Amino acid sequence: MKISDKIFFWIVIFKLLLSGGIMKLRKSFAIVFCALFSLAANAAERDEFFWLGEMNKATAVINSEEGLLDKAVTPKIARGIEEVITNGSKPGAKRPKKVIAFEPLLIKAAGMDVTMLHIGRSSQDMHATYRAAILRDEALELMVSLSNTMQSLLDLAEKNKNTIVPNYTNGVAAQPNSYAHYLLGLLSAFRRDAERIENFYDRLNYCAMGTTVLNGTSWPLNRERMAHYLGFKAPVENAYDAGQFKSNDDAVEFSSILTSIALHVGTFIQDLSVQYAQPRPWILLQEGGENTYVSSAMPQKRNPGLMIRTRTNASRVISDAQQAVWLAHNIIPGMSDARNVEDTSGRVKETLAMLSQVRRVIAALKINPERALEELNSDWTASQEVADVFMRDYKLPFRVGHHIASEIVSYAKANGIKPADFPYSEVKRIYAEVIKKEYPQGNPLCPMPESQFKDTLNPVKIIQNRKTTGGPQPAELNKNLASMEKSIQSQLNWAKDNVATISNALQKLDGDFQKILPKEEAKKTDSH
Repeated sequence: MKISDKIFFWIVIFKLLLSGGIMKLRKSFAIVFCALFSLAANAAERDEFFWLGEMNKATAVINSEEGLLDKAVTPKIARGIEEVITNGSKPGAKRPKKVIAFEPLLIKAAGMDVTMLHIGRSSQDMHATYRAAILRDEALELMVSLSNTMQSLLDLAEKNKNTIVPNYTNGVAAQPNSYAHYLLGLLSAFRRDAERIENFYDRLNYCAMGTTVLNGTSWPLNRERMAHYLGFKAPVENAYDAGQFKSNDDAVEFSSILTSIALHVGTFIQDLSVQYAQPRPWILLQEGGENTYVSSAMPQKRNPGLMIRTRTNASRVISDAQQAVWLAHNIIPGMSDARNVEDTSGRVKETLAMLSQVRRVIAALKINPERALEELNSDWTASQEVADVFMRDYKLPFRVGHHIASEIVSYAKANGIKPADFPYSEVKRIYAEVIKKEYPQGNPLCPMPESQFKDTLNPVKIIQNRKTTGGPQPAELNKNLASMEKSIQSQLNWAKDNVATISNALQKLDGDFQKILPKEEAKKTDSH
């Protein structure tokens, strides 16, 4: 089975698990799927050598059929190409990455006639083509890994629809929220990253072959057919752009996507880290293994090693991604500083490792809903609701109601009073004082009864009573969870379809290449 077929197979299986709703298998399968994809891609060795071989195969097929290559020498040339590819696929064999190192192997295998393949070609357009092809595979691998991470977050959200937690703004506890709604916010950010991958892929997926150095060739090359054989959507439109600008743009744009993903990961990890400064956190990592470690000096400490490593990985992705910008900065067109395949692939590997770590963090999280609710009830994160109710139910201007709620909070904190214990007599007093000072035309008697005041400060009821589209209330939450599930499946479908497109194109090329091999060589290859 070819590697692209293996990738296709695993994506189909993953989709079946998702659609079947097998919740226990979902997360474990999602976590290993990225590893399977990565192992598959590595086994394929779709590196520079591979793509140079495919380009030579396509050139031999196209040019022989269109009269640009003498059909009398075509079988010998095809056999030489096959020999070089076969030798390079042997364990430990050298796999040249540049045209100038690949061509001598062809000459050795098929003689000088093989250089007729080089009509209308240059290392410029050939290297630009394999850079795009390799980056294309990596973009698909990144999409699958990101989708797996999103599925892990979605599974966690499904389990915590009724978990009410404090959310923070400016580093301070701000309002109660459903933990599922919070995670959907993070998922929305990752969904934009997935959209960026799709949009980038659409711009990336053009073939530079046939543009030679920068202004094309006098040979009537069939660039469209070449592009389709290699699985590209179409040829790059402008020959100068193909070799001088596009490869730099591709490297820089992809790095910006990696940066965005890493920024979202870093924010998530840092938000979790806030809890580790508290004496009684409401969310922690499961202790033991590689998740946490005990301080060498302070026996009470359980340091979140897994989170620290993940944050470090995110920072490393961001810092290394900026290298692409600086390498592409202040150079004349066509310079290769920013185009190194090894550099770009290294950034992708770092990002995949980071996402793998994120999935481990998600799997290790221990959430204590009771402790989260206790923290909410020990602080005044529900105080904005007091101002909202005064305005909504009693037509009091919002700013006046806001000042009343603010005075209640100031008094409570000065006297160490929790929301559930706040005396209603003080509510009436503060209300009257603020009305007389700021809104004298209003009635100084507090219209909100004590029972409603208590309900207004209840974090659970606040969430249940939300009316905002996209809010945390049950009906809206369930709708958004379903929408996110659909998005993740769509992302995997997109990856599957593009993998299939490349696979089908290369299979078509293989089939047509077999036809131009010497008959005995073709039979030998078929028997394999």
